[in-house]
Amino acid sequence: MSRINLLPWRETQRQERQRNFVMLVVFVAVVAAGAVFASNQLMGGVIEGQEERNEFLRGEIRALDREIARIEDLERTRDSLISRKNVIERLQENRSLMVHLFNQIAQTVPEGITLNTVRQTGSDLTIVGTTESETRVSEYMRRIEEATWLRNPQLRIIEIESREQRADQPFRFELQAVVGPPRDPAEEV
Repeated sequence: MSRINLLPWRETQRQERQRNFVMLVVFVAVVAAGAVFASNQLMGGVIEGQEERNEFLRGEIRALDREIARIEDLERTRDSLISRKNVIERLQENRSLMVHLFNQIAQTVPEGITLNTVRQTGSDLTIVGTTESETRVSEYMRRIEEATWLRNPQLRIIEIESREQRADQPFRFELQAVVGPPRDPAEEV
């Protein structure tokens, strides 16, 4: 029988497997490095694209902020103009009010009453005067109530002008009324 030495064949096979294993490890390492590099490039591209989109959005947001500021300025201007228009309209509405007010005061004052001061604060009218008797003040208040430009008379003070009481001594009175545009006949019904 012949003697066959199988050792070198096994050794050669083992070396071949080891070489194959090393080549496989190197190949896997190269593939893994390539995959890492490719994914890094891909993520870098994605991040760069997102940064470009973010910068575009920031630019659009800045443009919209400028538009919003311009709109707010326009709204302030509009509100100012509306306010001025309302003031002018109110002035136009009340333009003839003073003429009517003085006319009404002259028409409503009964005989025996002297007006000392007439003061207007907003729509409130304060009338201070003297009278011969208290009944004339009542008549004056009725006339104010019936007037078209005056309403709601309220007597605040009625007193004798000095401490000494005499029959012919005048009374001092103060009353308030509201000044306003004429009433609708429909409101009075």
